[in-house]
Amino acid sequence: MTVQALKHQHKIQHLLQSIGLPKSVYYYQCKALKSPEPYATEMASIEKIFHKHKGRYGYRRIRYALHRDGIHLNHKTVQRLMAKLGLKSTVRP
Repeated sequence: MTVQALKHQHKIQHLLQSIGLPKSVYYYQCKALKSPEPYATEMASIEKIFHKHKGRYGYRRIRYALHRDGIHLNHKTVQRLMAKLGLKSTVRP
């Protein structure tokens, strides 16, 4: 964020005025950047299972593997997290 880089040289109020950003939005974004990823451990597990099976497991099989490990997630959540990680299974003919 440019405001973060320039806030030591100028007042935040003037920086936000110049770019037309409300103060509440700025502080909301600062807080959001500091918060941890909500599904960080689950994403690590998904990636581990995906690479363990050489990219052959799709979201359904990964969901069942997570379920066996005691991690209960909805299939749509697994799909979304796989898309976020850039994981896509290979399709067999």
